[in-house]
Order: sequence, then structure tokens, then C-alpha cells
Amino acid sequence: MSATIKRILVTGATGYVGGRLIPELLAQGYLVRAVSRSKTKLQHRSWASHPNVELYAADVLNQNELTKAAEDCWAAYYLVHAMVSGGKNFAVVDQQAALHMVRAAEAAHLNRIIYLGGLGEDTADLSQHLRSRAEVGRTLQQGRVPVTVLRAAMIIGSGSASFEILRYLVDRLPVMITPRWLTTSCQPIAIRNVIAYLAGCLKTESVKGKTFDIGGADVVTYYELMKQYAKYAKLKKRWILPIPILTPRLSAYWIRLVTPIPASIARPLAEGLRNPVVCRDNEIAKLIPQQLLTSEQAIELAALQHQAHQIDSHWTDAGHLPPVEWSRDGDPSWAGGAIREDSRSEVLNASAKEVWHVIQCIGGANGWYHANWLWALRGWLDQLIGGVGLRRGRRHPEHIHPGDALDFWRVVGVQPEKRLLLAAEMKLPGEATLEFILTERNANETLLTQRAQFLPRGLSGLLYWNCVAPLHHYVFRGMLKKIIQRVHTRK
Repeated sequence: MSATIKRILVTGATGYVGGRLIPELLAQGYLVRAVSRSKTKLQHRSWASHPNVELYAADVLNQNELTKAAEDCWAAYYLVHAMVSGGKNFAVVDQQAALHMVRAAEAAHLNRIIYLGGLGEDTADLSQHLRSRAEVGRTLQQGRVPVTVLRAAMIIGSGSASFEILRYLVDRLPVMITPRWLTTSCQPIAIRNVIAYLAGCLKTESVKGKTFDIGGADVVTYYELMKQYAKYAKLKKRWILPIPILTPRLSAYWIRLVTPIPASIARPLAEGLRNPVVCRDNEIAKLIPQQLLTSEQAIELAALQHQAHQIDSHWTDAGHLPPVEWSRDGDPSWAGGAIREDSRSEVLNASAKEVWHVIQCIGGANGWYHANWLWALRGWLDQLIGGVGLRRGRRHPEHIHPGDALDFWRVVGVQPEKRLLLAAEMKLPGEATLEFILTERNANETLLTQRAQFLPRGLSGLLYWNCVAPLHHYVFRGMLKKIIQRVHTRK
């Protein structure tokens, strides 16, 4: 490796922060090894084809894979958190992954590790989420490779979980009965300032092996953040009534009810909101100088980018692609279990390109083309039992990529003008997929196959399919007809 061109390992490359850090590193001339569990998700990032980026599939919970990923690298960013994938035991998973990073860094003789953690004083009242972030930092620092720890509070940016919670609550609730944490002090920071600090740590030797608090230009309360967003969005006055009886658990239910944030994220975040998160010092602002945005400026910028669909990364990007090998063509009906299927086909007098435009726009604000009230009801029921529901929507109204969240589905496969495969992330007694296959017969004739498959889990799965089969007949038959109508309307 050239002495002037350094290769940087970025774990969590498809996450919210990692997905925005990599373009900045590439712009500064670094070689980047982008690591994620799914190479498919990496391949569809805007920076994936850059000549200085290497896409690498590895799981931080697999020591051998992570060690190989770190080979020939000069430094590493550790941007992994198990809050989504680790479930209730995310703190244990976090520790195991951090130990793997320590060993991989030592084996590769890395010059440094840069870790983004969370603000919060280490007291008995510290939330499990913030405590886990602090413990990960301490674990990384136990190794021989120097670690720079950046501790951030609320990160404001288009698509961040914190901004989405703020936006949904204020947009949807003119009157809010809120917990006491609304008066907690915090020092939010814009995502562009976070990225500048992270990238700057590679060039500033004086930050090596140290811990810094990073925050924006002002200290505010969550109540003030809500007022700032309402002011920007030109909403009528929001009536906010704090009451003392709302516990963190009840706050999480409240967040989950109103916003698209699932319970696995809502509860740890809600518990963390009770802790003041303010920088103890501003030393890093002197070492890596930049123009820090105020919370109001950060909110305005995030809202503008959201409105323009300029969302470079999103909180829903985290997580792996569900395995759906069981749904492949050619498998016998008994392979992997008794697969249930609803399959329909129609020949359209249109090109594959014309049909694809309608297919790729499905879901989110565009709806599901037929029986949207039933889709909404299914989403509400899913959210009621702790699922993701429909509120996640989609990142862009027209463009779609593998790894994108699409309401309560995850985009698993995209072949433009040929195939779209969705895997269900709703709560189910089994696994489900929804697939659209386009076969162009000639320039003006396309066979469209719409196929829903379900792999039941035990007797409950079989009972579930038999109960919803009549509704599937109504929903999927109507959806295919409406797709055909939309295609012909656009011609």
C-alpha cells in the first residue's frame, strides 16, 4: 500500500452514518473497504462503483471474516450497533462484536480505530442503550490499537431515527401529552458535522487514543426542538402537556404508536431521553475546526433534504437482507416446508419498461394500488403486536434498491424491467415474500407474474394462511388489475 494512499476499513457501511461517511473519505482521496453483512446492499449505494472503494461482505460477529476484512488497512471506523438486530440482548451482542474488532485490529496492526458512541454520564440512571455504547468504547480501548471515541447526542439529518421521531410527532399531533424528558437538556448535532469530525480524526494525530464529546452550536430541550420544527413546517401551535407518570416504557409505546420507529429502536431511544446529553468540553472543536450548525439550522436542512427526497442514508438501512432461498423457482413443493402460494399472471400490451415504472413505485405514499384500507389495517395490527407496521414508507417515491425498507417489506432483489422481490418484515408465524416478474415477449407485450409465497412455521402458520387466503384472493387479484390499469393509463 502506498505511503500516501491509505486504505480505511468502514464497518457498518450500509448504516446511517457509514453510508454518508464513505463518500467523504473517497472525496478526500482514501481507499475505502466498505464492510457490511450483505454485499448486495453495498452494490446499490451511490458510491459503489467508485474506483477507490472495495465492497466486502463480513459479519462483525464472525471473528475470521472481520479479521480478513481488516487486512492491509491503515485505520478502521467502528460504526456498528446491535440495537436493531440484537433484540433484547443487544448489549451482549455489542460486546462480542467489539471484542472481535479489537482482535481484528491487532492482527492487522491498524494505526487507529475511530468509534462513534453516545453522550451520557456514567451514572446508575444511565439507559441501557447509552450504557452499552459506553461499554463498547471501553472494550475497544482495552486493545493495543489506539482508539478515538467520539460521543454524540441526538444526530439530526434527513432519514435519521431521531429526526423521524421529531418530524412524525410534531406533524401528526396538535396536542401532545408528553413525559418529563421533554425538558431534558441535549446538544444535538447535524449529521454533516458528525461526518466532518469522523473524517478529520484520520488527519489529526492529537485526537489519537482519546475520547471527545461532539455536539452542535447550542444546548436545547426536546420541547424546544419540537417548537423549532413546528415553526419551520409552518404548523399551527402545538399544545404540549408534560405529565410525570409517563415512564420510558410508556414513552416507547407512544413513539411506536405515532411514528414508524419499531419497538426495538423506540424503547432504547426513549429510555435514553431521560439522560441529559451535553458536551462536557469543546476540545475537539479546536482540534478539528468547522462551522457547527445550530439545532434550528440542522432541522431546516434535514427537512429540506427530506422534501427533495435527497436522503443519502436512512435509519431503515440497518439490518441484513432476509434469506429467501426457499422461494426460488424449481424447488419441489415439499422443499423446506409446505410452501403456500398465490400466483397470478396477465399479458399487458405494454413494454417491460412501462410496466416496471408502475411496479417500482408501489408502496409508501403511492399505496398498494388496491384495498389500501386493508393494507393499513394489516399494518396497524402488525404495529400493535410490536411489528414495524406500514409507517416506514419508502426512501424515494420512484427509485428502489436492494436493502430498502418498503412499508413492512424489505427489498431483497431488484432487476430493473425484470423482477422485484420483497421479503416480509411484519410479525408472522412464518416467512413471506411478494414477487413481481416481468417477461417481455416483444416491444409491446409483457407477461406480468405477481406471486405471493408463504413458508408457514408450525400449525399456527398453516392456520394463519388458511384464515387470510380469502383476503389474499381479494387483495392480490385487485392489485394486479389496478397495476394493469395504471400501466395502460400512463401509455
